[in-house]
Amino acid sequence: MPPVTTTAPVIETERLILRAPEAQDYDAWAAFHADAEAQTYLGGAQERTGAWRSLALITGAWVVNGFSMFSVIEKATGRWIGRLGPWMPEGWPGTEVGWGLVRDAWGKGYATEGAAASIDWAFDTLGWAEVVHCIDPANVNSQRVAERLGARILRRGTLPAPFNIELDLWGQSREEWRARKTHTGR
Repeated sequence: MPPVTTTAPVIETERLILRAPEAQDYDAWAAFHADAEAQTYLGGAQERTGAWRSLALITGAWVVNGFSMFSVIEKATGRWIGRLGPWMPEGWPGTEVGWGLVRDAWGKGYATEGAAASIDWAFDTLGWAEVVHCIDPANVNSQRVAERLGARILRRGTLPAPFNIELDLWGQSREEWRARKTHTGR
C-alpha cells in the first residue's frame, strides 16, 4: 500500500480536471446516483442519503488508502460530470480504474480520456502492476471504453459482499499499457 496522504493530486487532461471529491459536488453527485439509467451497472439508483454515503466513502478512501476515485470536472463549463479513477476497497477483485459519468457526458470520450490519465497515475505514482475494469458482461458501453484503453478480458472476478456480483475483469499490465502508449502515442 502506498503511503497514506490526505492530499490528492489534481490531474488535468485536454478537456477535464480530475480532483478529489469536495462538498460542493454533493448535489450533482446525488443527482447522478438518483439516475436509474446511469446507475444500471453501478449498484442501482440511490436516494440522497445513499449518495452522501457514497461520496463520503470515496472521499474517505483518499485518507485510508492514499488514493481513490476523482471527481470529473468538465473544463469548458466547470461542471461536475462524474467520478472515475483508482479503486480498491477491501476484498475487491483487483486494482481497478473505474468510471461513471452523468448521461449527458456519455459518448464524448470523457471516460476514456479521464481513465487514461488515471491509469497513468496508478502505474506511475501508486506503482500498480496491473489495472482492471470490473465490467458487467451486458455493459457494452463500458466494454467499448475498455477496448479504447487497450484492455482485454483477463479473467472473471466477484465483487465482495454486499454486491456478490460476478463480472468480467478487463485490463492490462503496466508493461502492456506502456508499450501501447509508446506504439500509439496515447
